[in-house]
This record gives sequence, structure tokens and C-alpha cells, in this order.
Amino acid sequence: MFKRLLLPVILLVLTLGFWASSDFQEIAAGVAIFLFGMLMLEDGFKLFSGGFLERALEKATGSIAKSVGFGVVSTTIMQSSSLVSVITISFLSAGLISLLAGVGIIFGANIGTTTGAWLVAGFGMKVNISAYALPMLAIAIVLVFQKSKYLRGAGYVLAGLGFLFLGIHHMKEGFEAFKDQFDLTRFALTGLLGLVVYTLVGATATVVMQSSHATMVLIITALAAGQISYENAIALAIGANIGTTVTAIIGAFTANFQGKRLALAHLIFNLVTAGVALIFISQIRLAVDYISAGVGIPDTDYALKLAVFHSIFNVLGVALILPLIHQLIAFLEFAIAQPKEDLSQPKYLNEAVDEFPQTFRTAMRREVQHLYDNAIELITHGLNLHRSALFETNDIAATVAASRASFEFDIGERYEKRVKTLYSAIIEFATRVGAKDMPEDVMQDIYTMRDVAGRIVRAVKAVKHLRRNATHYTVRKQGVITDLYNDLRTEIARILVEIRKLELADPEHRSSLWLDQERIQVEKDEQETNSKIDRLIRARKIDAKMATSFLNDSNYAYSAMRDLLGAARAYYIETEDAMAEVERILEVEDDELSDLVAAAPSATVKRRRL
Repeated sequence: MFKRLLLPVILLVLTLGFWASSDFQEIAAGVAIFLFGMLMLEDGFKLFSGGFLERALEKATGSIAKSVGFGVVSTTIMQSSSLVSVITISFLSAGLISLLAGVGIIFGANIGTTTGAWLVAGFGMKVNISAYALPMLAIAIVLVFQKSKYLRGAGYVLAGLGFLFLGIHHMKEGFEAFKDQFDLTRFALTGLLGLVVYTLVGATATVVMQSSHATMVLIITALAAGQISYENAIALAIGANIGTTVTAIIGAFTANFQGKRLALAHLIFNLVTAGVALIFISQIRLAVDYISAGVGIPDTDYALKLAVFHSIFNVLGVALILPLIHQLIAFLEFAIAQPKEDLSQPKYLNEAVDEFPQTFRTAMRREVQHLYDNAIELITHGLNLHRSALFETNDIAATVAASRASFEFDIGERYEKRVKTLYSAIIEFATRVGAKDMPEDVMQDIYTMRDVAGRIVRAVKAVKHLRRNATHYTVRKQGVITDLYNDLRTEIARILVEIRKLELADPEHRSSLWLDQERIQVEKDEQETNSKIDRLIRARKIDAKMATSFLNDSNYAYSAMRDLLGAARAYYIETEDAMAEVERILEVEDDELSDLVAAAPSATVKRRRL
């Protein structure tokens, strides 16, 4: 209801304002140009994502001090605490940073946003800022049409700054002319009533404009023109800090529980900070006067004094809450509990990760890992094996032979819920990313992970087909046929164990060479199996019906092995350093396998038993 009424009310207010005063038109146009500049600035910095921004954010999780520092620096550079909040929620939802680091970044962003007030009060109000805006826009339009995304990003950033300057100029000119017709100081309120009313006005203005930076610029330009009192400007600034939390809350709607926790932390921080500022407003004003006098700010330069207040106000909030950050984290975890894990639903592919290439990549990789974890459960249980026993044993063959009891579960139903649902979400996510203007290397990674997911799904389906006969012939000893099925179970289990070792190894120690050896071994084993079945039929140790069933099942088993090995290569093996490049040259292509299998002596390609 509120959302439906908000737009008509805003349009009505603007229409009445345009009708009442042409100077109001210039102020409103200045705000619009400023907000448009903010959008261009954000779009420009997003084009730089996938590089420095993400790497810096990932490194900013080492300590609280680093997280706060990143928040300060990034917001100072980008001049948008809203963008920093959205980036942080996106990275937190993708699991790239911890909640503790995210809260630290939000604290730092509140300090960093004060630099905008200093820029406007110290520079924008003192010089003809539009003289800088026009050349910046002219250069920006040239850069925007370049092919390089970094040059285009620089163009958008420069254009954004140009529009910011132009918007400030028009707001300043509008208020200067407006004061000759209307004296807004007639609406000034003093005392507690003034603090409360103007705090609410500041919060409302920020909610409407979705930018505390725009609200602060409007306050400073109005204050410099003498259209609002210094006391009321302070209250408006406090309200702007409260209103800016709305952007984080909106961004958290599509985030997971961690993103919602961060939005709540932002709200709590700003409400507590505003409350403290309102209670101790007299003492803070004395501190502002003292510091202003110490740095040479004239007593009547209320615009710069407001910038001093804004800085003290935000730094004080961080200083008060930072020592309590662990208690805040505990409260957030209590207030927004982690939902009970539903293994059938995607964990990382929410819309909050849709903003930045690095979160695309990470979310996709982690969801594929989630799919693989589910698949391992189905594969091992489908073969009547316990994962824990398999990964801890020193004799896989003996463990498999001893695992005779059938797991009572519906593998088809489990496949539909635990594997097929996740695979569908991965395909949908890859399609959604493909519709965006993403760098080629990012899209290549996304499509590679999609293919890995496909291989995992095919491996599960193969084991699903294999399960009935593997169970029938291994729950009790039935001679040679039992040994044959145990051999298939052992080979699949061995590959799962090797992939597990690959997963636990340090990335720099992972090698693709053993994968090639395994691929050769699989092909050789399949050839030897076919020959062995012929010998067993001739020796009348198995009948034709058993042989036919086993050959069909062995095809499923070896297909599963190939898909698991292919998925492991694509997911785990790095190709960026020199060693990886050597291994790439030594890789065995599919069309070379038959030659290698035929040429490899049994001593070189013998079956390994663990």
C-alpha cells in the first residue's frame, strides 16, 4: 500500500513545486542530475568488478581493522555507501566473506561517506563547480564508446563525477535564487521538537532518494544558502544516516540469511548511533565548535561545521559499537537463525550474487560442490557403501567386500530431490548469467561449472541403473559374479577416494597427471573386463544371462568413472601457473586414449589397490 501511494505523492509534490516556483525546478533538477551521476558512478565501478575490487574485498577479511579500513577507503573512492553495502551483501551471500568482516565493512562505509560532505562543503560551495563538470562530461563521452570495459568504466566514473558536480551546482544556484522568494527558515524548529521532526524529514528524504549522499548535498547547499538553520541541518544529517539503511534492507530481500543479518546490523548500528547523537547533541556540538576553531574553520561557516559534525557523529558510532561487535554478531545469529539446511534446494544461487562477476563464479562453484556432495551420498549409498568408512579405510577392496547390507532407500526419489532439482537451478543460473554482459573469462568459468554439474548428474544416473543388480549379486556370496560386481564397486569407490584427496589437497599441490593415468586405467579395465567375461562364459563359470546383465552394468560403471574423472579435472585442476601449463601440454586427449591403452604395458598401467 505504501509503495503504491509513494510514487503519486512524489509526483504531486514535484508538480506543485514546479507550478509554484521556477527556482524549485532548478533545485529538483539538481537533485535529479546528482542522483543520475550516482547511478553512472555505480555502473562505472561495476565495470571494474572481476578485478581489483573483488580481490581487495577478499583480502579485507583478515581482521576487523582491515574490514573497517576497506569500508572507509572504498566508500571514499566510490562516494556511495549504498554501492559498498550492495557489494558486501552480494559477497556475503556467496560465502566469500564472513559476517564479521561484512559488519566491519559497513562500519567503515559509514565513516567513508563523511568524505562526501567535506567535498561538497569545502569545495562545492567555494568554487564554480560546474566549470569542472563540463570538461569531465566531454572526456567521459569519448571513453564510454571505447571497446575496453575498463575505459568504458573510467568513462562512466568520470561522467558520474561530472553529473555530481553539475547537480551540486544547480542545487546551489536554485537555493540562492529561492531565498529571494521564500524564506524556509520560517519553518525552523528549535529544541527537542526540532530534532525529532527534522530527523524524520532527513530519514524520509533519504528513503525517497535512496542516497544519503544526495540528502547531505541537499542539506549542505540549503544550509549554505541560509534556507535552513544549523540546528535543523544537524537533525537532517542524523536522519539521513537512518534512512540510508533502507538500501541495505532492500538489497537483503533477495539475499540469504547472512545478507539479512548484515542488513539488520546496518539498521541497528545507524539507529544506535542516531540515538546517541540525539541524546548527546549538546556535547557533540561543543566538540564541533572546538575542533572547527582548532582547524581554522570560521564560526559562521556552517556548511563546513556540518561536515565536522557528520564526521564526529559517524566516528563516534563506530567507536561505541566496535568493541561490542562480537556481541552484535551473536545477537544477529540469534535474531535471524540459520534455516534448517534443505539439501534439495540451492544454497548459493540467490539473486543477491547477481551483481558482480566474482560472486557469479564463486556462487556457481560452491553450488556445484553442493551438488557433488549430494551426488556422493547417492553414489555411495547406491553401491551400499558408507562414505565415512570408505574415506577412512586403508583397504578399499576389503571394505567394499565387507559391505553387503542393502541400503533401504529410494534412489530414484532421492535423485529427483537431491540432484535433479539442484542441477535445474544450476542450468537456470548459467542461463541467467549468459543473458548479462559478462566478461568472456567469467562466462567460460560459468559454462565449465555447468558442464561439471552435467557430468556429476550422469554419474549418479549411471549408478542408479547399476544399483539393482549390484545389490542383488553382492548381498550374499554367489561365486564369480559377486567378485565381478565387487570389482566394479571397488573401482568406483577408489576414484571417489582419490577425488576426495584432490579436494583436501592444497591447490598448488594438485596435479592433473594422475587423472590421465586413471582415464587410461579405466579404458584398460573395460577392455580387460570384456575379455574376462568371454573366458568365464567359455569356462561355464557364469551363464549368458548373468554375462549380459554384467556387461550392461559395467558400461554404466565405467561411464560413471569417466564422468567423475572429467568433473574432477574441470573443477579442481588449476591452469594458471607454469607447472599447470606443462601439465596441459602433457594432457591426454580423448582420441589418444586408445593408442595409449594399447601401447601401455601391464607393468606401467597396472591396477592399483588401496
